[in-house]
Amino acid sequence: MHSTAALEVTRAGSRWQRFFLNRNPPTDTTVLTQRTVYILPTRAGWLLGVTLLILLLGSINYQLNLGYVLTFLLAGSALVGMHVAHATLRGLTLQLHPPPAVFAGTTVRATVQVGNPGQRTRYAVGLGVWRSEHWTWADIPAQGSSMVALNWLAPVRGLHSLPPLTVQTCFPLGTFRVWTVWRTAARVLVYPAPEPRAPDLALAPPPGLRAAGSQRHSADASLEDWDGVRPYRPGDPLKTVLWKKAAQRDTLVSREATGSACGEVWLDLAHTGLRAGADTEARLARLCAWVLAAHQQELRFGMRLGTKTIAPQRGLAHRNSCLRALALYPQLEP
Repeated sequence: MHSTAALEVTRAGSRWQRFFLNRNPPTDTTVLTQRTVYILPTRAGWLLGVTLLILLLGSINYQLNLGYVLTFLLAGSALVGMHVAHATLRGLTLQLHPPPAVFAGTTVRATVQVGNPGQRTRYAVGLGVWRSEHWTWADIPAQGSSMVALNWLAPVRGLHSLPPLTVQTCFPLGTFRVWTVWRTAARVLVYPAPEPRAPDLALAPPPGLRAAGSQRHSADASLEDWDGVRPYRPGDPLKTVLWKKAAQRDTLVSREATGSACGEVWLDLAHTGLRAGADTEARLARLCAWVLAAHQQELRFGMRLGTKTIAPQRGLAHRNSCLRALALYPQLEP
């Protein structure tokens, strides 16, 4: 009996959730109108209503003129407060600044610009993630705007839609709650969480070449064992430039590592050093740690994920491209 009643309540709640979420299409810019702003009494509002009813019945029963004055004065104040509360949200403009990519398990930070085209300041406007207990409050100046930052925990790796956002206020009396539910169209890219204590960077054999001996070398060996020089390439780390030889030749030359072909490091999902049977997420986490290590050491590195190959490069854009491929694996593009 109790389980059936609880199931009905859950179904009713799900229907209301679908109503709020499907009422407006996803958009990163919206204007709050009378159609999208909802209002209901708070617990204090219901208590005030009961109090007014008791005062009215007592005034009628005992013919208290001052009782009538107090009752209708409080009722009028509540009605004015309801109008002001609804007008606090009505007409506001919301513009989302999409969050940057983050690693799984870290905090997603999105920024919302709240604009107020009206002639009066909108006080105590709260923004938060739908069905969350954490709110960020701001006062929106007249004919101005305020930037509000929202934070929540990043889900698992991949490309995810942002959770619905809620805007609310209880200003001025706290007797009515005015709110709206906003679905945004932006998505956030979540990289795999890097392995906390990943081993030293391992090198996979370049495409078309066989590995000589073991296929695992440390990043330190690739930086220390040099077998020759080559002309300087734009983007080479300054620590690889041979300044004495450059002074003799009047041209810049760089050292070349024996640990990889042409000074290039290759990272491969099939060569992570994990034991057979390790799940894909563990391999991706190790590759993520190695990508960060290679970028920090200013190495020129490439990556292979199954049939997908990313050519060796260096720099922040290349790092982000590799991390994006790890986040979307086994997909090539969203």
